[in-house]
Amino acid sequence: MILLTGFEPFGGQPMNPSWAAALSARDLLRAEGFAVEAAELPCVFGAAGSVLRNALGGLEPELVVCIGQAGGRGRVSLERVAINCDDAPIPDNAGNRPVDREVVPAGPAAYFTSLPIKAALLAVESAGVPAEVSQTAGTYVCNHTFYTLMHELATRPGVRGGFVHVPFAPDQVEQGSAVPSLPVAAMAAAIAAVVRTSVSQPSQPSGVIQPADVALAAGSLH
Repeated sequence: MILLTGFEPFGGQPMNPSWAAALSARDLLRAEGFAVEAAELPCVFGAAGSVLRNALGGLEPELVVCIGQAGGRGRVSLERVAINCDDAPIPDNAGNRPVDREVVPAGPAAYFTSLPIKAALLAVESAGVPAEVSQTAGTYVCNHTFYTLMHELATRPGVRGGFVHVPFAPDQVEQGSAVPSLPVAAMAAAIAAVVRTSVSQPSQPSGVIQPADVALAAGSLH
């Protein structure tokens, strides 16, 4: 079983492309014979983690890919690391705005993804979708969810997971604007490529810097 998650709209946006991409990728993968479910998460600190944990417990997936919106980025971002820090620049959908608060009290400082993000990067780019490995998932609800996921998977041997950020969809950007966007269909193709690549790789323990992957420079200078 594969679990995909996306978020409800936030920050005054009329939609959240992460949820649209999750649904579309689910349908693509189901058509290929994969068992896939999708869950929409609230853009709320704490509540997002609770819904995710319930989905993990109910579905018992072997692979989890959480998806979030990163408005302003121009590429699908394969996130490398989640940090144990909530530091919200804007309130969440319930009005919460934590500052310098741990996601999990006394938890590890960070968790690495257990997805083969370098191999997935090549697969996404081969599908014609611009992509990158990202070194930060921020400190908002996306990172909160990513950290919660990896903390949960640390006690579920053999279950792999990670987080992918997607840009704005074209409908969210004013025509002629310099703000980058990407069609939801392209986002879905990228997510499907990440899933296929992850399924094809041998399982590795959560928390290692480089799970079964390819040797490819995809870091950053800053």
